[in-house]
Amino acid sequence: MKILLVDGTMFGRKTGAILEQVEQYIKELDASFELEMMHFSQYKHQIVDGSPLNDDMKKMIQQFEEADAYIIATPIFQASIPGVLKNAFDFLHPKTMRYKPVSIVANGGTYQHHLVVENQLKPILDYFRALVTPNYVYTHTSHFDANNTIVDADVHSRLRELARVFVQYCEMSKNLPKETIDQH
Repeated sequence: MKILLVDGTMFGRKTGAILEQVEQYIKELDASFELEMMHFSQYKHQIVDGSPLNDDMKKMIQQFEEADAYIIATPIFQASIPGVLKNAFDFLHPKTMRYKPVSIVANGGTYQHHLVVENQLKPILDYFRALVTPNYVYTHTSHFDANNTIVDADVHSRLRELARVFVQYCEMSKNLPKETIDQH
């Protein structure tokens, strides 16, 4: 099973650090998964405007299409997900993530920003009919040291639990047909 870990920002290191920790916990639970890290900062992005896609956007779309499950990491900027993450979703066909497991990790500068996951990111993933795990992990800048290492024991516990549930969702989805009987 191919898992795409998406670092949905062009700036900073905290979301990448969270993904690396989740990657480690997933490997501990099931070493058979093929884990692939996608850092948006390594792509030349373009906006969805109808112009021909550049090679990086073609590659990004292909990686999303070929994945069987996803861990989406996002910072919260100005009480919202980054535009580059929303733009990436806009490039995807509505059936790209259908019935595929997704877990969410996020980071922000205030504790109130966790609601962005509930009010913005989950509705987008629901539109794709993704199998979103019920437990996301929101981190605050105080959960990291100066080297962007997670230093909060509770965050580690929540990330382990997220990985455990995610692996179970992956197992559950293996026999779930991705093609639907409806035309939507």
